[in-house]
Amino acid sequence: MRAILAVVFLFITTSSFAVTFSGKFIQGSFILGKTDPGSEIFIDKKKVRVTPEGFFAFGLSRDRKNDVVITINKERFIKRVLKREYNIQKIDGLEKNKVTPPEEFYERIKKENKLIGVARSVNSELTFFKNKFIIPVENAIITGVYGSQRILNGKPKWPHYGLDFAADKGTKIKAMLDGTVTLAEKDLFYTGGTLIFDHGHGISTLYMHMEKILVKKGQRVKQGDIIGTVGSTGRATGAHLDVRLNWFNVRLDPATVINIKK
Repeated sequence: MRAILAVVFLFITTSSFAVTFSGKFIQGSFILGKTDPGSEIFIDKKKVRVTPEGFFAFGLSRDRKNDVVITINKERFIKRVLKREYNIQKIDGLEKNKVTPPEEFYERIKKENKLIGVARSVNSELTFFKNKFIIPVENAIITGVYGSQRILNGKPKWPHYGLDFAADKGTKIKAMLDGTVTLAEKDLFYTGGTLIFDHGHGISTLYMHMEKILVKKGQRVKQGDIIGTVGSTGRATGAHLDVRLNWFNVRLDPATVINIKK
């Protein structure tokens, strides 16, 4: 097995600090950095947490056009962000009201989006984000990838920001990484059974379209724990698990942190 987006290591040494980056500076990528403990770090204009060992993390959005400005201990340098090409994915057979929701669903959708936004905004001191992720569903088929432009029932919609694992309904789902449950909802309009885990420093993961949820909000979960089962809840045409990776409100490609077959 190998990653779709290969992990690369970049070493930078200056007169005042040394830093290592794991991950490609390409649209959608998760970047893990390590520098001298106690350093002050800004990504663009955003100050980021640094663990006592010197680890920090950030991400690059799907459509990022600008290079990254990284400031460490007031020393500034710029990293170029490479562009990606994305697929177009057509999906038919969805319920009409899931593609273009009637007005009576607007308030519900707005409330649910707010719940998700709050969970993704957590900036805790947890340090699990620096560890390796595992695949959430064994022997599943990848049916949807990050960044694809979605055409739903013939209508252009938002790009897909996750990774879809097709598996039989009821298949067990594993936690990809240690974390704390920040959202556990059984029936969201678009995403159905939905979990969000905080892994620290603004890094979170989402699990969507689940049939059963076996953990609760506030619960600490270890990597490999069974957290629920595959379903087809929410906006889905069949049984599958959609997983997402975020750095706060920046949607990242899960394939940059877990190894999957092409």
